[in-house]
Amino acid sequence: MSIATTPTIATATSMLMTTNEPVGAGALAEGEAAALYRLMTWLSPAFPVGGFSYSSGLEWAVEAGDITDAASLADWLDAMLGDGSGFCDATFLVHAHRATEAGETAALNEIAGLASAFVPSRERQLETTSQGRAFIDIARSAWNADGLDAMIAACSTPLVYPVAVGVVAAMHTVPLAPTLHAFLHALVSNWISAASRLIPLGQTDSQRVLARLEAAVAATADRALDAALDDLGSATFRADLASLRHETQYTRLFRS
Repeated sequence: MSIATTPTIATATSMLMTTNEPVGAGALAEGEAAALYRLMTWLSPAFPVGGFSYSSGLEWAVEAGDITDAASLADWLDAMLGDGSGFCDATFLVHAHRATEAGETAALNEIAGLASAFVPSRERQLETTSQGRAFIDIARSAWNADGLDAMIAACSTPLVYPVAVGVVAAMHTVPLAPTLHAFLHALVSNWISAASRLIPLGQTDSQRVLARLEAAVAATADRALDAALDDLGSATFRADLASLRHETQYTRLFRS
């Protein structure tokens, strides 16, 4: 697969907006404004992919006493970002976006299959494939793109969520780096939202956790932009066990 040169997150923001200048009419080019608008819509909590009903195993971690407050939540999510599903999902998104952009359907099919195989539990499989399917269906209904149906049809397995985001963004020529950063922000925000319903975590503490993870999100995105598929791997065994044990948890608010 050909590898495109992609700027780091630190420099990529200039693709969508200028900084340290007053924002007025015409501050964003038409294409940049459309890309920003779509990213904000697609990765908003209001976009109906059902993310609110999943906790990625956090519900079991709370019941087991691994997560009890804002500090332990931030530590858990930091590990998931850098050493677990966050990094893996980010890397799959990067490779899916690049393969789609290059029109490499065979490569995209391989990426989609590998991404599906990386999911550690039945409930996480349900979570990511359901969200991927909903994301594609809704985005296609409201913002269809020429060639999107053919690109999706080239994949022999259902597209997991990060692959779906990468494919749709590439078909709409939304730049990779901002897409990746927005995806990771939405991922972390959903984790925090789930945790806020499980432990005593108010709105202010939720924002403190999000702020603490800002550097981790940027670092994970930058690693993913340079990562090969051979670099994929997870070391968050406790989080993987949490997603497995949630399947038999007696009382549950979430589907994963």
